[in-house]
Amino acid sequence: MTNEILKKVNDYYSDKIKSHGATSRGVDWNGIESHYLRFDQLTKILPKERKTVLDFGCGFGSLVDYIKEQGIECQYFGFDISKEMINVANGKYKGENIEFSTNLEDNKRYDYTIANGVFNVKLEVNDEEWGEYIIKTLEHINKISIKGFSFNILTSYSDEEFKKSDLHYANPMFYFDYCKRNFSKNVGLLHDYDLYEFTIHVKK
Repeated sequence: MTNEILKKVNDYYSDKIKSHGATSRGVDWNGIESHYLRFDQLTKILPKERKTVLDFGCGFGSLVDYIKEQGIECQYFGFDISKEMINVANGKYKGENIEFSTNLEDNKRYDYTIANGVFNVKLEVNDEEWGEYIIKTLEHINKISIKGFSFNILTSYSDEEFKKSDLHYANPMFYFDYCKRNFSKNVGLLHDYDLYEFTIHVKK
């Protein structure tokens, strides 16, 4: 089932970048303000000292701009299953500390992993199967992250009248508990910013 899910997600986001280009809409966000607000929450896990960062589901690599603006010292690796996204990223960003790929090396590890918005768009996949996919992906992210990782998901506390059937709304307490029990004793849940989502930090 995972391969089927990935194909659907790949097609969805590839269409977005083709339609909207290297913009927030191109990675299915409403605008740059909310796009950067998500980066604010996700990158709070990063320490000041130099580190390696994997941008899991990097899209066209917009986190690179944020990292530069914030003066975050890191070796950046961007991964996305969409070749269209990676092609745009490679054309937009250059540098010895920047690398993009559609593949993750089996034995490669990163200090920190950031996963922004990769668990939201489930399309026609049912919530149970999507939840299993999220757990499987988090298990993989945990395996390749040496010092920690962060991710966000749309929240089940969203107003019912605004929920959409092709999006996944998760219980933040479930994922806090799962990460606490399976990944680390040091887990943070951020649900105090003005978006219909939550962010979790896992520090090892």
